[in-house]
Amino acid sequence: MAIGEQNAALFVEDVSVKLGESLVLSDITFQVRPYSLLGVVGPNGGGKSTLFNAIAGIYKLNTGRVLVYGQPPDKARGKIAYVPQREDVNWRFPLTAKDVVALGRSRKIGWLRRASKNDTEIVQASLKRVGMWEERESLINELSGGQRQRVFVARALAQEADILLLDEAFSGVDVASQEGLVTVLRALRDDGKTILMATHDLTNMAERFDEVLAINHHVCAFGSPETAFTPEVLEELYGAHGVVFGNGGGDHS
Repeated sequence: MAIGEQNAALFVEDVSVKLGESLVLSDITFQVRPYSLLGVVGPNGGGKSTLFNAIAGIYKLNTGRVLVYGQPPDKARGKIAYVPQREDVNWRFPLTAKDVVALGRSRKIGWLRRASKNDTEIVQASLKRVGMWEERESLINELSGGQRQRVFVARALAQEADILLLDEAFSGVDVASQEGLVTVLRALRDDGKTILMATHDLTNMAERFDEVLAINHHVCAFGSPETAFTPEVLEELYGAHGVVFGNGGGDHS
């Protein structure tokens, strides 16, 4: 059932994006309810990262529109925090977990303003919400993949955004750490955040996400994990081997 552009946390309608001469996204339409956890799945090169960049206002739309709580992205700055697939962290520089999260405050308040007591408290609260306060003085390049992802989520939280976009947050993260991260994300959803996470992993989708968006340059399916992954959708996403892949590693049987 349609939510409507004024009631949706995120309203995407007929969005197309060209990069150079390539049409990467074609007529993408979906709506995300407030306080939900959405999985975005699809093959490599299928447009997941491009979609997130379009939602965040980084890429220009060739057609269509995006509304964030009823506003276009350029008027909704601060409502979206984007954790890209490749983080812009200098891994050779001795940044602690707390330093990385504090960068989220710098992006919000500006580089030239000194951190206030409120900024410090927000950094502390963000680290605690993802279970990384005890590791606050650990160097980011010494943390495990799962711990790093938690720190990057904390940095997004420090921006006080309503919507979090996480691009391939499971990349380089073991299964146990994935489940721990999902627990963190579900708690954040319950606290009022709306979260979109791009992933290749179809394991336990029904337990992890409220809804899924399957894209391969266009929308192949959108809805509950239990109903989205039909054999036809899996084949559209991953080719003829997709049905076997879905049966072996996903929710569909």
